[in-house]
Amino acid sequence: MPKTLAGLGTLFSLASAGQALAQASPTLPIETPRSVAPVLPGQPPAGAAAPAAAPAAPGAPPTQDQPVTFTAEEVEYDQNRALVVARGHVEAWQGNRVLRADEFTYDRNTGVATARGNVQLIEADGQVVFAESVELRNQFKDGVLEGLRGLLAQNGRVAAAGARRTDGNFFDLSRVVYSACDPCQTDPLAPPVWQLRARTATLDQVSRQARYRDAVVEFGGVPLFWTPYLQHPAGSAPRQSGFLSPTFGITNYLGGFVETPYYWAIDEHQDLVLRPQIATSAAPNLGLEYRRRFNFGEISAEGSVGYLNGEQNTPEGPAGHVFSRGRFAIDENWRAGFDYNWASSEDYLRIYRYGARRLLNQVAYTEGFWGTDAYARIDGRAFQGLRSTDNNSQIPYVLPNIYGDWRSQPDSLGGIFTIDTWNFAVFREEGTSTQRVATRLHYAVPYTDGAGGVWTARMQSDLQAYNYTDLALAPNYSTSANNGGIGTANIRAALDWRMPFVRSAGEYGQQVIEPRVQFVGGPLTGNQSSVPNEDSIDFEFTDANLFSLNRFYGRDRQEGGTRFDYALRGAWYFPNGGMLEGLAGASYRIQNDGGPFYEGSGLTNRASDYVARARLMPVSWLEFLGRGRFAQEDGSVQFMDLSTTASFETRTSVTAGYLYTPAMPYLTPVQPRNEVVVGVNQQIGHWRFGALARYDIELNRPVVITASAGYEDECFLLEARFLKSFAEDPGTNSLYPANTVLLFRIGLKTIGDVGFRAI
Repeated sequence: MPKTLAGLGTLFSLASAGQALAQASPTLPIETPRSVAPVLPGQPPAGAAAPAAAPAAPGAPPTQDQPVTFTAEEVEYDQNRALVVARGHVEAWQGNRVLRADEFTYDRNTGVATARGNVQLIEADGQVVFAESVELRNQFKDGVLEGLRGLLAQNGRVAAAGARRTDGNFFDLSRVVYSACDPCQTDPLAPPVWQLRARTATLDQVSRQARYRDAVVEFGGVPLFWTPYLQHPAGSAPRQSGFLSPTFGITNYLGGFVETPYYWAIDEHQDLVLRPQIATSAAPNLGLEYRRRFNFGEISAEGSVGYLNGEQNTPEGPAGHVFSRGRFAIDENWRAGFDYNWASSEDYLRIYRYGARRLLNQVAYTEGFWGTDAYARIDGRAFQGLRSTDNNSQIPYVLPNIYGDWRSQPDSLGGIFTIDTWNFAVFREEGTSTQRVATRLHYAVPYTDGAGGVWTARMQSDLQAYNYTDLALAPNYSTSANNGGIGTANIRAALDWRMPFVRSAGEYGQQVIEPRVQFVGGPLTGNQSSVPNEDSIDFEFTDANLFSLNRFYGRDRQEGGTRFDYALRGAWYFPNGGMLEGLAGASYRIQNDGGPFYEGSGLTNRASDYVARARLMPVSWLEFLGRGRFAQEDGSVQFMDLSTTASFETRTSVTAGYLYTPAMPYLTPVQPRNEVVVGVNQQIGHWRFGALARYDIELNRPVVITASAGYEDECFLLEARFLKSFAEDPGTNSLYPANTVLLFRIGLKTIGDVGFRAI
């Protein structure tokens, strides 16, 4: 005789063999829903919820002995047939696996559960399966579903006419449709951007993979691609070995080619990607990418092996490259690392798109940090030039390179004392070899007077000792010495004063005028041609180093004598966050000895060139920035760097710039640089566009032109890129190989992407 219990939230626990239900059934009341059975001491009220099993760990599959627990508005139990029928907002679960339906039937004898009406199966990982009806057995692990629809991780959506579930982990589907696209908001029945249709499919919830057979990819409801077999991750799949999306293309050097990467998940801590490339006009090429994580750091490396056939002025023979890095934590203060990079030639990197680089470095280091007050580093370095004009025998090896610094806490006057040391040994096969020990001491103390003037007293001393050979060779070409040793010392003292005059402009903001003057004194450094120069070859005089005690970036060249530095800065800060700022300044040296500066640097005369900076930002989305150097005699431009950036609310940004630098004696070829650059980026909805062009006025030709266009939404990616480089190889006076690149990429999110490259 069936027994009925009505009431929202009634809870039952169905043990795996039906024992819990059998024990609980005698307490079910026969009276009307309002009746309450007597409560005996030590017993719960009749019809009260049976204790639910402790929930399983998130994501853990249910075990055989876990009970099936459910709630419903109404439950009917037939003792003769051992049949439980639950109706109204039924929710049943076992472990972290949940079933929801309008009606739920459980047969105690067979262990078969049937759910009908708005059926939902919620897996432990959050994926949801909808169905018209479901028949489950074997602890919810096996069953048959009709009218299946699934909401997978990463917005994946699947639908099938029917499905069979096996062992709780496999769904065999028939007449399947899959997509990761959201339905159209105005017409939900319209075909999505893309969808995949297949005759049959298998969802493997153990390996988190979806496998399709006899599959067609449709775009906007139009079938465009057919494949007999397709596989992709389903949901939050762990790392798994397998083939990645291929890349196709055609280039002048390679002809037609295809690259089919293979991903190997070696274990939880390391993986490897193999990128074999087969071409019609070139030898096969194999690229590799390796990564490994440790408890104390990580390493990564990429490399390749191939063969160049000597076409397009490229060298003939075996070729390859290695780019690698490692980072390791030793303890809370020390860490270590390395970078090793090598390539057979720049042409090889360009042709196979491994990243064109002119200079590669190899470095191994260890460094220590002690808050913000102390730092130390020891490293060794080597370099490789890749261009035909590079003489690698003149490129140095640096071993060791030792640097350390320490900064004190402010003293009673507010002054801060710092000390550092920078020592290295430089070796060349052909050229100067140098060993240096250098120490710098620096002290600065600020003071603000009663009128608001800011005074800063600074003192700095440098001590260097050198040992060198072949000073008459590159990069020094000294005529005063060749082999030997030398010690140098320099001391500089400065008194810096600036007075910020601040004026309110009322509703128009705030204005500042700030004059600044600095007096720097110290002994003359004299002729430094007998001192090796390794770290002060590159030099540029701008507003950034106008007030530096030693305006060389390194230690091998020391500025001496007495000079005055002066500048005037003005600024207007607008209420809307914008501003107008300008600075102009120069130096005047007491001595007229030219100093250690090269001709054209702007500092060889007593009166230096003028340096200036200007910045205008009338509104938050528009900025003009300019920096320049102008001759003292006639104001002619010696250096100019201009840039403009505009970002509009329409998601449009425009950049423009101009750069002029004079010929530098330490750069090859020795020629001025005179370029303009213009770029624009636009985003409209899911579409984005971009273009950039650089033009060399001095050479009267473009430098590089790039353009891109793309579309991206929640499920689809379409991208095209174009690059044309006009850089010439100085050795052949011809354009570099692979100077033109055209890339196409189509991506179906959650499935993969396919690329096409032409160069």
